[in-house]
Amino acid sequence: MMFQVSKNSWNVCGQNMLRNFFQLSKRDNGKWEKITAAGTVSNERSVPDHIQKPPYYYKALPPGNTNGSPEIKNDKQIQHMRSSGKLAAQILQECGKMAKVGITTDEIDNFAHHRILSLNAYPSPLRYAGFPKSLCTSINNVACHGIPDDRPLFDGDIINIDVTVYQNGCHGDCSETFLVGDVDERGQFLVNCTRECLNKCIELCAPGVPFYEIGKCIQRYCEEHQLESVAEFIGHGIGSYFHGPPEIYHYDNEVAGKMQAGMTFTIEPILSLGGGEIGILEDGWTAITLDNSRSAQFEHTILITETGAEVLTKFG
Repeated sequence: MMFQVSKNSWNVCGQNMLRNFFQLSKRDNGKWEKITAAGTVSNERSVPDHIQKPPYYYKALPPGNTNGSPEIKNDKQIQHMRSSGKLAAQILQECGKMAKVGITTDEIDNFAHHRILSLNAYPSPLRYAGFPKSLCTSINNVACHGIPDDRPLFDGDIINIDVTVYQNGCHGDCSETFLVGDVDERGQFLVNCTRECLNKCIELCAPGVPFYEIGKCIQRYCEEHQLESVAEFIGHGIGSYFHGPPEIYHYDNEVAGKMQAGMTFTIEPILSLGGGEIGILEDGWTAITLDNSRSAQFEHTILITETGAEVLTKFG
């Protein structure tokens, strides 16, 4: 799940809109269903008293912890981060297996909610800044933060499932975009490229590497593959807080800061077949591409070690 930041104004001028629609007609004209409105959202699911809960469960808090420096984890915290990351990856893969034609995203959320609780962890998105569900499900032209609802999955959909769990005082965060049924060639291309882009970003992570190298890597990759980064959303530090420093920008930038051993953060590019501008639906969360082009996202939680980097949310 991403902490939101604005790179460009959401009030896109007519010229940009025309450019975006031209891109869509050229680059994402496959056969798939656009999301234009949020569906019906079921009531909040309960959490037993014995489950350890983050502070925002009890009191409405602003999103993110932007004060201070990034957490440098000690050995005990790193072990807890490995545990929460492994659990998040496990739940994500189990949810991905459910992403079949006819299944509603609310059914996936219901499974994830109870599965996480059964393993004595808390589904981090629930009540975070008022978010009503236990994971995010973003379909086709939804860039991120889709709220699980009563819409069934259709043949040809692509769906990003974003899972974060809170266990032993630490959050673990990951996401993957899954293919539903028979997805067209452009949709498969988008998903495969986004996965590869994330992997290339992870490969460059090590102590002393500037954070801006991640954004530069994503920008180069998009230019090479005629894709666009949805840069309104960023990766983020994670640990005892869900979102906080360091901030990981997914576009070419010169923001100061370098990776240090003991830091944990997410890298989570969203790539689009059309333009990168987004708008928010009336639910206040669901972010769709303004030109209705499809987007895909992949995310991992990364630990910087003394010699390189460790993916904490790698499955298997």
